[in-house]
Amino acid sequence: MKKKNLFYAFCKKHGVVFALLALILAAALLFPEFASYGNVTNILNQNSMIGIISLGMTFVILTGGIDLSVGSLAALSSVLAAVLSPKGSLAIMILVPLAVCTAMGLLSGLIIAKLQIAPFIATLGMMMAARGIALVMTDGGVSVSVDTGVAETFRLFARSYLLRVPAPVWLFVLLLVTGLYIARRTRSGRYVYAVGGNEEAARMMGLQPEKIKIAVYTVNGLLAGLAGLILASRLGAGQPVTCDGWEMTAIAATAIGGTLLSGGRGGLGGTAIGVFIIGVISNMINLQGSLSSWWQSIITGLLLLFVVMLQSHARANGTGSTEIAG
Repeated sequence: MKKKNLFYAFCKKHGVVFALLALILAAALLFPEFASYGNVTNILNQNSMIGIISLGMTFVILTGGIDLSVGSLAALSSVLAAVLSPKGSLAIMILVPLAVCTAMGLLSGLIIAKLQIAPFIATLGMMMAARGIALVMTDGGVSVSVDTGVAETFRLFARSYLLRVPAPVWLFVLLLVTGLYIARRTRSGRYVYAVGGNEEAARMMGLQPEKIKIAVYTVNGLLAGLAGLILASRLGAGQPVTCDGWEMTAIAATAIGGTLLSGGRGGLGGTAIGVFIIGVISNMINLQGSLSSWWQSIITGLLLLFVVMLQSHARANGTGSTEIAG
């Protein structure tokens, strides 16, 4: 019985790692080109933007919240960067979209924390508002090209390489390491877990859940804006109708990585693995060739449902969830 419990505990903590490794092994066996440098680089690069958004989403979900606005904020950020490009200043192109998305994240946090509006409703409204602003700015969804005067320099933001690894991947790694440090080594990280675990108990301990919630939604808005800038840099344009469904992918990656959707348990390490599980599945579908890309949504949805059922079963039995701490 003791060995069985130890095996269960090991699988509970590291199961998502073995799931990714098994998926990678299956992909390598089925598709010889999967392990090529170009394909691996493509997987990492393609999923760096979702990864960045998922890091912020993890902190939000750890507090017991959810944010449906991140995809729309990323689209708005890409449009703002393109619209501002004729000004000829990279600083304006980068700082204004980040400031706007951060402010909208802050507003979501204030509405949720101060007005006690459900996160689903508050961020749904922000999602519609951000997407609407992007559409108005582009006359109903027309793609806006980055001005040729700054296009080449701006594209270095997403298209440059360091040690043969794309810059967005390095940025994602840097943000992941920073997030892990905050979650594991700082009071702020511990406060996030405390609020998600039991908000009233956290309040009795002298914490201020409202400030913590405002902070995580603000950071989430900033990271969504950053992902939008990377997208605009890659495409050389701002597209108001892009990033559709990114919020759902980020939520799915967070849950697949072991973070409880009810908050209080989970971590960024698992989220990063969840992002690349989804990314490898998408890549396998592309390599297969005959399957529609919509199968990614079907498989991701089924995975999310499976994980949620596991989480529900674990809570009912008092065993927690599969997770990677931090």
